[in-house]
Amino acid sequence: VQLQASGGGLVQAGGSLRLSCTASGRTIRRYHMAWFRQAPGKERESVAGISWSGSATYYADSVKGRFAISRDNAKNTVYLQMNSLKPDDTAVYYCAADDLSTAWGTRKASDFGSWGQGTLVTVSS
Repeated sequence: VQLQASGGGLVQAGGSLRLSCTASGRTIRRYHMAWFRQAPGKERESVAGISWSGSATYYADSVKGRFAISRDNAKNTVYLQMNSLKPDDTAVYYCAADDLSTAWGTRKASDFGSWGQGTLVTVSS
């Protein structure tokens, strides 16, 4: 599956953005989906994940209560709604797909076989 992330940009602290990840080539109905981010000089980290059915989600502690992941399988798209953004949220955000070959809930980047190109989110103070 090919993934295309979009929706990044420059926003002031306290603002909101919604990222989208649109898939092509295959339906995402058979994939767990996730968002990761990588800030300059830091390792890539898990942000949020959603099961193939949308019935289960998980979040990094740093974004709980502020971010929400969702999916629309009919549109082959996954979203990340980001509210109350902080400067520490500045990073390149990547969407990723796991073809159900690993246990639900994994947060290891290496367990995700397909990746989008990333979209830059910059939060100014």
